[in-house]
Amino acid sequence: MTKLLQPAVFSLAVLPLLAAAVALALLTLGSQPEAARYAAVLPLAYLIGSIPWGFMLLQWRRGVDIREYGSGRIGTSNVLRTGGGKVAALVLALDLGKGVLAVVLARVVLGTPGAEVAAGLMALVGHNWPVFLNFRGGRGIATGLGGLVIMAPIPAAIGAISFIPVTLFTRYLSLGSMSGVVAAFLALVALVAMGMYSGIYAVYAGLGGLVIIWQHRDNIQRLLNGTERRVGQPASKL
Repeated sequence: MTKLLQPAVFSLAVLPLLAAAVALALLTLGSQPEAARYAAVLPLAYLIGSIPWGFMLLQWRRGVDIREYGSGRIGTSNVLRTGGGKVAALVLALDLGKGVLAVVLARVVLGTPGAEVAAGLMALVGHNWPVFLNFRGGRGIATGLGGLVIMAPIPAAIGAISFIPVTLFTRYLSLGSMSGVVAAFLALVALVAMGMYSGIYAVYAGLGGLVIIWQHRDNIQRLLNGTERRVGQPASKL
């Protein structure tokens, strides 16, 4: 989101166009060749992931650019430190919804686990490197989890549940998030081995998990140095 594209303009112009494109894809692409369906769904999944809810809501609520505070990221944890719990909860729900919508779109239009994985990963890439914010986004936890909820709800729940005790005990959101990613991946691998889920979903959890952990590399360095921010610490201006 550059200075030329403000949240009000984005919500009044870009969001309706994107919603119309998703609706059109759902209504018209079912009978098209598979290549055409992929060519439509994957860019849409990326654009859905690119919607910068954290940035927009902080602009509306406080008139600030969240990229200038705390970690500089646009996800839930930085929104929590910068704007408080209520707006962070809303951002969490909306970012989860991006992953859900991308995977549901692929399931309806293409109907294969491989397509769901591709769309989920594109949404994750969009969240982390959004075209609307000059490719400067978040870490991908919520959007990645949203995709996994549709593909493999049990491992998604295990990952989310694993996040809670680690975060409460250590008061490090980053450590809890990475622990949840690892727990979800291991649970999914085990359930794939038991025949409960398609093995391609483990590819999503593995590749998506690696992307998410890579996006936490600054947190990992601060954890090693003993300087990582704990839950409750406000974000300072960069």
